[in-house]
This record gives sequence, structure tokens and C-alpha cells, in this order.
Amino acid sequence: MDYRKLQNGSDIRGIAIEGIEGEHVNLTNEAVYDLARAFLTFIREKHSKKDCRISIGHDSRLSADSLCHSIMDGLIFDGAQVLDCSLASTPSMFMSCIFEEYDCDGAIMVTASHLPFNRNGMKFFDKDGGLNKEDIARIIEIANTQSFIHENNGSCTKANLMDTYSRHLQEIIKEGVNAPDHEHPLKGLHIVVDAGNGAGGFYVEKVLKPLGANVEGSQFLEPDGHFPNHIPNPEDKKAMDSICQAVVKHKADLGIIFDTDVDRSSAVDSHGKPISRNAIIALAAMLVKKRSCRNYDRHR
Repeated sequence: MDYRKLQNGSDIRGIAIEGIEGEHVNLTNEAVYDLARAFLTFIREKHSKKDCRISIGHDSRLSADSLCHSIMDGLIFDGAQVLDCSLASTPSMFMSCIFEEYDCDGAIMVTASHLPFNRNGMKFFDKDGGLNKEDIARIIEIANTQSFIHENNGSCTKANLMDTYSRHLQEIIKEGVNAPDHEHPLKGLHIVVDAGNGAGGFYVEKVLKPLGANVEGSQFLEPDGHFPNHIPNPEDKKAMDSICQAVVKHKADLGIIFDTDVDRSSAVDSHGKPISRNAIIALAAMLVKKRSCRNYDRHR
């Protein structure tokens, strides 16, 4: 198979399981095995480094476990130190390259974002961020020509990345809010989360609740790759109607909805009205300005 057919800009995307008429599997176990080996070779070439640590994570898709096993097999065969992060978010996988305790040379997130249940894909990261489409083209070239750099002594270790990442998010929120009760800056706030049965359920138990938020009414937190309630897509009308109704029903202050791999979200106000992207950007800018002013005052 020519793996160029699987490139979707800066990602790999394909059909991973049967289930929709007329759509046949092209993202096979063999394909992800080869592409993982090619990614490892790409990292070795880019960083002139033989011994590499690569993290692997996935969202809640039905094909995730099978594909991840093949990816890890390819990496271990070529001598990588593999960190198996299991269910994870896309931002957390990048952070596995940044957190000192993981210090990964590269990361692979197995996801197809908000696409239907039968799809899956691969997103790639190194310490510089997400790979671009030229990088993906190079990985595909290596896979197509089987030009792998082979080393021995590969290994695999389980990693609790989401616990580390959740604590990281907690610290960002604590610093940003700067509440008198530093450990519980969200105390008194009622926040409803809709994870759409993707990978975002952690945000309730591991981020918001420890910070003091009331999360009653949060929904679809359990990972389920059938996506039985709605498409996990903040731009989907049915999904947005669902979180808007939940906020009103439970009289919450705020609603948050995530896509499958938690790299996109949207918010809803206390009246059940979506907060526009411009408003979210303005809010983020205000928080950044507030933090900058606080840092300036601290160092005057």
C-alpha cells in the first residue's frame, strides 16, 4: 500500500474498522506498524540520536487498543524505549516531551479527532511541537521505502501521564485565578462538563473537583468509542444543544464540552448560551494581561 493515501495535512487519517457501508479499512495494523517505525527513524535523523524514548496514547475509539499494540511492537522492534500512556489527551501527549519526568523524544497520539467511530489516525509530536505536513511526508517516504534505522534492546513501560498532566492543569488554574483559597480556586463555582464519551472525562475528577468546583450534572464522561450520545465535536449542533441543556437543567455557572482527544473545546454561559470564540480569546487575553501585571508588580 502507498501510505501517501493516509496523509491528511499534518496527521495520518484512515478507516480503521468496518461498520459503515462502502467504507473499507485502509488504516491497518501493518500500516501503523510501519509508520511508527518510520517516525522513530525520523526522530533519530532529526536529532542525531540513537537511544530514543517515545510515548504512545490514544482516545476512546474502538480500534485504539489494536492499533496501539502494533505501534508499540514496531517501536520496540527498532529499539525504542516506549512509554504506554493508554487513554490520554492530545495536549498531554505533547507535554510528555516537555515534562522532565518523562523527557520523551517523540510522542504519538492515536486519534481521529471528531470523525466517525470507524476512523482513526496518528498525530506526531517532538520537543518542538506537532509535526508539520512536510515532516509527515518524510515519515511516509521512510515507510514506503522501508528505510528504517534498526536498533536493539527496545522496551515498554506503563506511564501515568494523565495524573501528571492533570496536576499541571491544576497549577495553571491556581496561578491564573489567584484566589485567597489557593488550593480551591473554583470553590463555589458549578461547572458542567460534557466529554462526549471521548477522553475528556478526566477533567472532572482530576482537575475541577480537586480545585473545589461543583461538577454535578457533568455527562458522558465514560470512554465509549461507539459515541452513543452525540458526536464528540464542539462544532456539532446536537453536541452543543446537549451541553446547553445540561447547564440550564442543573443551574450551572459554566459548561465545557470537549472533542474526542481533548484538543478542542467550547464553553456555555450560565444562561445556556454558547460563548463565542472571540469572547473566549478575549477572556484568555484578559487572564494573560492580569498575570503579566501581577508579575510586573511582584518584581517592581
